Amino acid sequence: MFRYIVRRLLQMVLTFFGATFIVYALMFANQDNPLQALAGEKPISENVRQVLTERYHLDEPFLMQYWYYMKGLLTGDFGTSLTGRQIGDMMETAWPVTIKLALMSIVIVATVAILAGVISGIRRGGLFDNVTLILTLIILSLPIIVLAPLTQLFFGIQLKWFPPTAGADATFYALLLPALVLGSSVLASELRVTRASVAENLRSDYVRTARAKGLSRPRVIGVHVLRNSLIPVVTLIGVDIGGLMSGAIVTEGVFNIPGVGFNLFRGIRTEDGPLVVGFVSILVIVFLVVNLLVDLLYAALDPRIRYE
Repeated sequence: MFRYIVRRLLQMVLTFFGATFIVYALMFANQDNPLQALAGEKPISENVRQVLTERYHLDEPFLMQYWYYMKGLLTGDFGTSLTGRQIGDMMETAWPVTIKLALMSIVIVATVAILAGVISGIRRGGLFDNVTLILTLIILSLPIIVLAPLTQLFFGIQLKWFPPTAGADATFYALLLPALVLGSSVLASELRVTRASVAENLRSDYVRTARAKGLSRPRVIGVHVLRNSLIPVVTLIGVDIGGLMSGAIVTEGVFNIPGVGFNLFRGIRTEDGPLVVGFVSILVIVFLVVNLLVDLLYAALDPRIRYE
């Protein structure tokens, strides 16, 4: 296990540098004029342009710019946004909001997907199963960029069941509708994977053996079937965390939630390279750590899995 963790950590380091280099290249290598893009149609004086160019090393080769950025990043300095704000301070206010929203979405998605998936897998071909499949098809056909404004209009403005916007100091109730919208992007796939896994395990030899020994149906499903069926579901949840973070760009923008996605969208729109690369770098770290934890959970869920 120790050798496996060390090997994965080395892979994570290489992945981190590779991902940050690609993002940094996309934001800076072919950037036309980030300073003028930020100012819009307003002219920038030559003195201001020179000061900002020296601050962000825009007059040096691309690899040197990347070196300066990584040197600061590894020492905890995320740099300064083109708006003049410290990116670290922006992260302190943005990350708690996004983490709260993502955790709410994960809890809702995991609860609904596992419960509905298990029931559909047990009663495969029944009314509940058919209705669930139809609903998941509808959800899969609606991208989050369409679903978010529709739910805001219908449930927030017309029916007034939820606040149409959340804001910075949003309550649990105000974040509930955005969490449902964000979780819908991964709910359908997780429910279908749970259903297929349960249905497959119910036909396995060890289930027939357990029934032949006289074990009750709830014990067979709860102890044997559910434990083995959760392995692919846990994998998918770990991968979906990255999807929730990317989906938060649209969700937070629609519901006016000043989180990570909201800041990323604003940074991309204004060509604020330091802001985008700083937030994406932390997202890469979160994604890598979560995937490592998911891999380590395999051993707990399936004793047959051993890491060398």
